[in-house]
This record gives sequence, structure tokens and C-alpha cells, in this order.
Amino acid sequence: MAPLVASNHALLCLQPFEVGNGYEDTRREVSRQHKPARGGWKAAIFIIFVEMAERFTFYGLSGNLITYLTNELHESIPTAAKNVNTWVAVSCLLPIFGAFIADSLLGRFKTILLSFVIYLMGLVLLTSTVSALPLHQRKPMFFVALYILTVGEGGHKPCVQTFAADQFDEDSDEDKKAKSSFYNWWYLGIVVGSTSAILAVIYVQENVGWAVGFGMLAIALAVSLAIFLLGMRRYRKQGPLGSPLTTVARVLVAAVRKWRVNETRDGCGVYHGDESDRSHVVGQVKARTLARTDQVRFLDKAMIIDNIDASRSIRDPWRLCSLNQVEEVKLVLRLIPIWLCCLMYAVVESQIGTYFTKQASTMTRSIGPHFALPAASFQALIGLTTISIIPIYDRIFIPLARKFTGLPSGITMLQRIGTGFFLSILIMVVSALVEGKRITIIKEHKLVDNPKAIVPMKVWWLLPQYMLFGLSHLFTIVGLQELFYDQMPEAMRSLGAALYLGVVGVGFFVTNAVISVVQAISSSAGEEWLGGNNLNCAHLDCFYWVLAGSSALNFCVYVWIAKGFVYKKVEGDDVPGDKELCFVNGCPDGEA
Repeated sequence: MAPLVASNHALLCLQPFEVGNGYEDTRREVSRQHKPARGGWKAAIFIIFVEMAERFTFYGLSGNLITYLTNELHESIPTAAKNVNTWVAVSCLLPIFGAFIADSLLGRFKTILLSFVIYLMGLVLLTSTVSALPLHQRKPMFFVALYILTVGEGGHKPCVQTFAADQFDEDSDEDKKAKSSFYNWWYLGIVVGSTSAILAVIYVQENVGWAVGFGMLAIALAVSLAIFLLGMRRYRKQGPLGSPLTTVARVLVAAVRKWRVNETRDGCGVYHGDESDRSHVVGQVKARTLARTDQVRFLDKAMIIDNIDASRSIRDPWRLCSLNQVEEVKLVLRLIPIWLCCLMYAVVESQIGTYFTKQASTMTRSIGPHFALPAASFQALIGLTTISIIPIYDRIFIPLARKFTGLPSGITMLQRIGTGFFLSILIMVVSALVEGKRITIIKEHKLVDNPKAIVPMKVWWLLPQYMLFGLSHLFTIVGLQELFYDQMPEAMRSLGAALYLGVVGVGFFVTNAVISVVQAISSSAGEEWLGGNNLNCAHLDCFYWVLAGSSALNFCVYVWIAKGFVYKKVEGDDVPGDKELCFVNGCPDGEA
């Protein structure tokens, strides 16, 4: 699409503009180091190993947290489930503030370093609390330590993946393909780290001691920091780009102030910014100019030059914004409906570390006469499934799909996410059927009133739901990571990573609300669906059927929204926005 130009009448109206308050009206250049000796896979590989070690730490803690709360701190199952969900939710919402600090104040590299220090302090305090404090003093300090390390995660999570993706040049076709592959191998690294923790750390926690298990996590995080520092000279580093929310606020205010302005009747054209400032600077990547789109047209009023704007020699940035600024805000707003649809997937996701684990704890887990697998260790099946499938997906499926679609990623990001949503429906259906089988066996053996009884049913009945989760992660989680990086404005990409994590955070809070509602309704009807302290007398299968139905409804809404989604369009770039839009809507010219 050719750049929009004002009419002859508009050119007569225009006067040279200066930028008020010394603030640049567009991010024409991203202050990203672009030296041949830096970046690429030789830098990204360090960050992948860093994330492997950090995920080892996080999942070694979160994977078995409900067991510690119920067995050591003596909380009821619903209370422990809510506490786990609340902690995970906070740890996934704090990255929004971490992203703001990285983008506007410190830059990603410095934010990651500071976060590592806070994270490590929290883990050391957690280990000391579990090993040294008596039980009656332990609970408050345990939660204090948990939330201190959550602050560290809040800075680490939104920056480290974005920092890794920054190592690839968006203006290079070769790096574009490498970046698409990077997301798959990035997630493989996460899975290796988390699965290793679930298999090793959780066994140590339950069979050697909780203090030793938590101490292993602190050591792993220290190793992660050392690996990160080893790659310092290879990284492309990007400084802070200014507050990402300022542009959003200015566009919204400018559009409201000119809500009566009509482009054809009152306008003197569209403001594209000062072209004299768009020259390329050696060592920096030239900003990409976004093409004008037809969605959220009300915001277009912010870039219309009316008579008041034309009469001024200094542009008021709160009254007149450039086309690029307006389109950046549109990018953010277009992601909101997709983000909302992801909340139901997060509700399903929350079952892994809570009710799935407690289910497994009631079933036969023995391997031979002297060894029983910890209930939380079955979460490793998710990672093992993903590890097995990622190389096939990356080396076979994507090249094959690329031949049919012409897309570097094989299928569109929204198709990838939607596939995972569909699998989440199957997960809850299978889980409900398996739980129904477990309840039937409990009734047959008259174990309803015995909360500590082991149900004579092999834990391997849970294998299908865990494996389906591993498959759905490959599609939904990786797809969301790529979507919220690729479709965000360049200066808001840390915020994009935080918004992806915010899906999990808000989704886990929604789960707490659902648990409370289900408890209230089922108790008033004389039944306890979620079991209190006794899962053997619960009706967890009914709860799972509710989630399956809700997921099916959510999937239908998502498909409807995805069909109307418009990918980022860049002037002079035929990859991958227009192609993806065409492929989603099934039309030859890329228009719905």
C-alpha cells in the first residue's frame, strides 16, 4: 500500500510543525543496537538457557505448592487452591508494571538484572523460613517470601522473552524465519526446565525435605544469573523508549477533542509526521511505517489536521497525532478481544497445579513395591509431550504447511491459538469422564467417607488429559507469545509480553471466583462439588463439565472474533500481515 498523501488543498493548509514540549511525535527510530557482531542465535541461545533455569525455579515451587499448603500448613483443599491461584495470578499481573519500568525507565537488560536480585532474595528467604522457623511462625513469613520473589518475576517475565526476540533483525528475511523457529525452541527450553523441576525437585521435596528442595531452586536461579552475565557482550541492548502509555493517552485525548471533525469536510489532510526526522541513523534500525487501516475509525480523528492545527506553528501533541501513532494504538485495541477470549483457557490451565494434582494424590501411584511417584510429578507428562512434538512441528509440519500457505510460520498465529482452544475443550471432557470413573470406583469400594484412602485406580488414567495439555500448550501458549510480540508496537513489546502473562493472572483470579460460586451453589443444594478436605465425596466431574461447556462457548466467540482480526500492516512489507489476513478470511486480496 502506498503512503497516504494529502490533497493539493491540504498541502496549502499545512505549515511546518515543531514537536511541542520537545517530545517526538513518532518513534521513527528504535534505539536498538544493530551491530553484525551482536544478536542472532549466538546471543539468543544464552537467553534460552537463562529461561530454562528460571522455569526450573518457578515450576519447582509452583508445581507442588498446593501439597505444601495442605500437608505442611494444613489448609483445606479449596483454600489452598485459591491461595495457589492467587499467587500465580499476582506473579502474572506484576509483569505489567515490570514492562512499564523496562520500556519507560530502565530498558530490558537492566530490568532483568534488577529482577534477578529481588527474585534471588525471595528464594533465599523462602528457604530460610522453611528450614529455620517453627510452624506457628512459618506461615506469614512463607507468604511474605513468596510475594517478594513474585516482585522479581514481575520484572523478569515480560523482559526476558522480548529481549531474546530483539536479538533477531525484523528487516532481514533470514532473521524473520529464524524468529519464527525461535519461539518453538524457546518454548522447548521452558518445557525442559519445568519438566526437570517437576521430576527432580518435587521428588526431593516429598522424600528428602522441603528445605533442600527450595534450596535447589535458589541455586538454579543463581546459575541462571551467571549464564545471563556470560552473554553480555553478545547481546543487542535497547534502552528505554519512553512511556508506552503516553502515545495511547494522546491519541485517545486528541480523538475525543476532535470528535466533531470530518476528514473530508473540515480536514486539511492527515498528519504523517515530520519527514525530515525520518532519516536512517547508522547503528539503529529505522522505524517501520504502519499502513492506514479501516478499523476503530473514530481514532482517525486524532491525525486529521483541522483549521486550528493548521494555524499553529507548534504542534500540540495532545490534539494532533501522526498516522503512525494512531495505528499503534489501534494495534493495542485490536488485541483486547483476543486477550479476553484467552481468559477461559487460563481457567482450564489452572486445574493443572490444583485439582489435577489432588486427584492424582488419591489414586494408585506405585511403581513396584517400594516406589510411589509424587502426585505433582505427573505434570511432567505435559512437558514430555511437548518436548516430543516440538521438533516434529518445527521440522516437518511448518515446512509442509509453508508450501501450501506461503507463510513463514506455516499457519497463522490465530489459527495456532484457536487449535489450542479447541484442544482445551477435549481436555475438560476427558477429565470429566475420568473423574466420573474415579467416583464410580470410590462408591463401589465404599471409600466416600475416607479422605485418606487410596482409590484402587491407576493414576495412568490421567495420562490422556495431561498429554492433551502438552499438545495444547504447543499451539496456544507459543501462539500467544508470538502474537503479543509481533502485533504490538515496537516500543510496547515488553508490555505485550506482560499482557500475555496477564491472561494467566486474570484467568486464575477468575478461577477463584468460579470456585467460590460453585462452592456456594453446590453447598446450598446440599452437595459439595469441590470436596472441602475430602475429594472422595466431591463431584469434581460436574465442575469439569461446566468448564468444558464454557470452553466450547468461548471457542465459538473466539472464531468469530478471529475472522474479523486485521494483522499489522507495514508500508512496503508484504510479509506476513496481508498474507495472514487473506489466509484467515479465505479471500484472494487480503480483505474480509
